[in-house]
Amino acid sequence: MSELTDPVIDPPGSLSIERADRAPATVLALHGDLDLGTAPKLTAAVAETVTGKPPLLVLDLTGVDFLASAGLTALLAVCREAPEGTEVRIVASGRATLRPIQLTGLEQSLPLYRTLDEALPET
Repeated sequence: MSELTDPVIDPPGSLSIERADRAPATVLALHGDLDLGTAPKLTAAVAETVTGKPPLLVLDLTGVDFLASAGLTALLAVCREAPEGTEVRIVASGRATLRPIQLTGLEQSLPLYRTLDEALPET
């Protein structure tokens, strides 16, 4: 697993993103808060990742402690702006992530999976 953020323990209000290649998928595992201050970090990590044109990009939100509206907007943008040939899947099951998605009605707009294993294709 490669680290896309500084490996130093991040302070509150921060986001770390770890990348793992699990062919044919690339997994970005998020840890921390996904909000106005950290959403650009997600956008940049996704932009860097999709340059390799992975067939599947999985955003694993199981380590996200707080998901704000700016984070939801970033997730929608990632899904809508994914390059042709790259499918995006989002893993969200915890109260901190699934609840805001459901409250805003975005569960119909986002490709959600409850676990990373469910999001990854069978090999």
